[in-house]
Amino acid sequence: MKARYQYRIYPTDQQRQSLAQLFGCVRVAWNDALALCKQSERKPKSAELQKIVITQAKQSEERAWLSDVSVVPLQQSVADLETAFKNFFDSCKGKRKGRKAGYPKFKKRTNNQSARFTLRGFSMKEDGGVYLAKIGIVNPIWSRSLPSEPSSVTVIKDCANRYFLSFVVEVQPIQSEAKNPSIGIDLGIQTFAVMSNGEKTESPSYKKPYQKVRKLQRKLARQPKDSKRRNITRIRIAKLHNRIADTRKDFLHKLSTKIVNENQVIILEDLNVSGMVKNRKLSRGISQQGWREFRTLCEAKSEKFGREFKVISRWEPTSQVCSDCGFKWGKIDLSIRSVLCLSCGTEQDRDENAARNIVQVGMGNRHDSKRTQRESKTTSVASPCEASRITAPDRR
Repeated sequence: MKARYQYRIYPTDQQRQSLAQLFGCVRVAWNDALALCKQSERKPKSAELQKIVITQAKQSEERAWLSDVSVVPLQQSVADLETAFKNFFDSCKGKRKGRKAGYPKFKKRTNNQSARFTLRGFSMKEDGGVYLAKIGIVNPIWSRSLPSEPSSVTVIKDCANRYFLSFVVEVQPIQSEAKNPSIGIDLGIQTFAVMSNGEKTESPSYKKPYQKVRKLQRKLARQPKDSKRRNITRIRIAKLHNRIADTRKDFLHKLSTKIVNENQVIILEDLNVSGMVKNRKLSRGISQQGWREFRTLCEAKSEKFGREFKVISRWEPTSQVCSDCGFKWGKIDLSIRSVLCLSCGTEQDRDENAARNIVQVGMGNRHDSKRTQRESKTTSVASPCEASRITAPDRR
């Protein structure tokens, strides 16, 4: 299986100028190819686009400066556009799983910049440096060693003017024994994850940095476009966003690694995040958590460590069923955190009960809810319309 290893680099002033020129050429090649596709009745193939926007463009006066950079990233930029169109067409036809891919967009100078080198455009040096064609030797901060020889490397510059090298390498799955056979995880906002074994993990607080972001965004809206002060404010906002993203990524990596190392089967619930963020009261809290990123990390690390990863249907009533007896008490408000089941007399914590139901459904050990409801109608002391008694109201 393939994996990415990313490292921070600090290029020299001359290398920064060369990289800025490279990013501009890659961006122009993408935009020219995309504009040509929009003008054509039928989308040209990748080879035809490379011939027009690279080979023929170098011979013109307007694009003669494309010859100053390596041709490898330019070719990869057009190839990436071909992949973007393929994903868009597959999404339209229903051949691609997951969220629908949108139509390719033009690249902007203020967004993240990247350029990808294949084996023809870079080489690894014995002293730890990496040679990039027409850029020179850059020295990454090797926080960990590469497991194998990389097949490609991508130079990335984010909105906060940080530079990275991202290597694509081949890794072998690691076989190891797990302490626990299975675990179900219920995701939340304040309590990010509640495990079926009773463990809870609190989410980091992003309140203070987001308050600074909103304050700077109001300042940015008052400043005139293309001014130096506006650009300084934009970079400050980008740095705050990067700090928030790094905090979230560090938290999700540590939590997913711990879960995958300790459990043989990891079971999550398929959440309709795009629909949940339409709730104006919870949209900001949900967007800050990174539930989808956590699921992706768990799935990738399960494959790496030889674990089994499962996702149950979003329509399973995990919050409406008693995990002990299987009696269904129905929908309850989000402010209710504890429920007393009148069928078995057990007081259930809402999140822990949902996590236990998730692992039961994932492992195929769920109660027969229809039978439980029939029995509860004759044995329960509650009225027919009263499924359970709700206790301990508390805001989540």
